[in-house]
Amino acid sequence: MRRLIIGVLISVVMSHTASAQTVLMSTDWAAKACDAWNENPVLTKELFESGWAKNDDGKGFKVMHVYREDCEKSPRVELRISAKDGQARCVYGGKVENEKLAGSDYLMFATSKRWREMGKGEYGPMKAMMFGRLQFDGPMWEAMKNMGPFEQFLLLVGKVEATTDSCP
Repeated sequence: MRRLIIGVLISVVMSHTASAQTVLMSTDWAAKACDAWNENPVLTKELFESGWAKNDDGKGFKVMHVYREDCEKSPRVELRISAKDGQARCVYGGKVENEKLAGSDYLMFATSKRWREMGKGEYGPMKAMMFGRLQFDGPMWEAMKNMGPFEQFLLLVGKVEATTDSCP
């Protein structure tokens, strides 16, 4: 019985340590962010209903590239969102596979400090963009019409446990 309890404790500590060591904006983080996206009803429902997810230049998915500006040599990560089963579903989170972004796609980057602040909800997307805390390239009008979901995406950064102690 004692061995079982010790084994369970070691497993819990090891799994917590492994998740705590996920690096923000790494491919592991992107996969977890994709899962978190699919659990968020604002992102899945509202971005489908607004038509955002369907505006994909005929690819069948939208692409979002994100990265940490202060990690100069780190690669970007990609989230792919598809209109699927009446929802805007994240169907891929990982390394960049779509190097060239289309007119319906997004690129977002900020420093690690700013990503953490946005992830904590210290400010939303309007303030982040107006004060240059979040760099953004993509269809601005479309983003403006979807501020609630956009804010949920920024909060998602804080919901996926990750460290900024190193670069991806």
